[in-house]
Amino acid sequence: MTSISELNEIRWTAPERFLEAVRERRRPDPMTGPLLIIAADHMARGVLGAGTRANAMADRGEMLSRVLEALRQPGVHGFLGTADVVEDMAMLGGLEGKYVFGSMNRGGVVGSSFELDDRMTGYSPEGIAAAELDGGKMLLRIGPDDPATVRTLEACGAAVSALAAQQRVAMVEPFLTDRTATGVRNDLSTQAVVRSIHIASGLGSTSAYTWLKIPALDDMQAVAAATTLPLLVLGGEVRDGNEERWADALAQPNVRGLVIGRSLLYPEDDDVAGAVGRVVELMRGVRS
Repeated sequence: MTSISELNEIRWTAPERFLEAVRERRRPDPMTGPLLIIAADHMARGVLGAGTRANAMADRGEMLSRVLEALRQPGVHGFLGTADVVEDMAMLGGLEGKYVFGSMNRGGVVGSSFELDDRMTGYSPEGIAAAELDGGKMLLRIGPDDPATVRTLEACGAAVSALAAQQRVAMVEPFLTDRTATGVRNDLSTQAVVRSIHIASGLGSTSAYTWLKIPALDDMQAVAAATTLPLLVLGGEVRDGNEERWADALAQPNVRGLVIGRSLLYPEDDDVAGAVGRVVELMRGVRS
């Protein structure tokens, strides 16, 4: 088994092994109950903070160790990341028996003047097919006063069509977004999330393989009623009350799972296994 300390040497001497490891991973069992997917793609947009720790994810070795710990827990079904992290995880054996989704548009670097220009700088549909991943995830922030939004809409629509042509999932994460004096802010009101769902649902030449990744809100019944597409709930910031919000969301029949990153990888008590275990139990309790 490859160790984290060996990754740099392999990249230097045998880089072809990384894509081979992704392709040759053991495939998961068919989907049954709600999915729990661990996410680690924030860093590619320059997001390194988690909770009160501004540079929590800056150390790559520590981050990889936390992701491995999370993926090893019973009840975890998959992983979402950019190519660099997906390939490291494959070499480390973390993706065996897991669904894997590639993160696609990471061009909207946090805090930049072009933050809402979410171009496809990560996986392409062709790259997802070449790596034999299960699908691709894209961020769709819709800024009514920002002309960059239309480029993002066009790029996401094309990606949805291209992934569907390969019978691979397009996981779209939509938000209505405002640029404020303190930075970009996602509107998490029920009305805004419902509107973003309707916009995202119409992307591409078919919606047959489209899933939506949405926040957990107080009125999840109204949110879930906005679409017939499968919904996955995102983890969001590290904060109190997350588990209760996730449980409420999972009570909706078209919510098919959770996609959680920092809340499980960097919990306040630093017990990754414990944080993942609590969510697994929560999911079993809601759907039992």
